[in-house]
Amino acid sequence: QVQLVESGGGLVQAGGSLRLSCAASGVNFSRYLMGWFRQAPGKERDFVAAITWNGGTTHYADSVKGRFTISRDNRKNTVYLQMNALKPEDTGVYYCAADLSVQGYAAAYYYDYWGQGTQVTVSL
Repeated sequence: QVQLVESGGGLVQAGGSLRLSCAASGVNFSRYLMGWFRQAPGKERDFVAAITWNGGTTHYADSVKGRFTISRDNRKNTVYLQMNALKPEDTGVYYCAADLSVQGYAAAYYYDYWGQGTQVTVSL
C-alpha cells in the first residue's frame, strides 16, 4: 500500500520559513519523480516544485523561484520543501506527489500517488 505523508506545515509570519517533509512507503521511492503542489481555498491545485529521481534536476513555479528549495533523501524515502521568505499568497494546503512515468511534472494528472496534505498559513 502506497503512502505519502506530509508534515511540517503550520502558521508563520510573512518573511519566515518552514520546511515540509514527505515520507513515502510502499513504493520504490528512488524510481519516482517527486513533486509538491499547493491549493488555496477556492482555487485549483497548483504546481510548486519537482525533483527527478536522483535529485539531479529540479523545477520550480515562477512564483517560488529563489525562495523555495526542493530536495530528497532516497535513503530515507523522503522529499523536502524548504520555504523561505514566505508570503501570505503562499498560504494553502501543500501536497506531495509521486510520478513514475515522468512524462511531465507541472500538471497534477502526471502524478500517480498523492499525500493528504499539510496546511501552511502565512500571516502578515
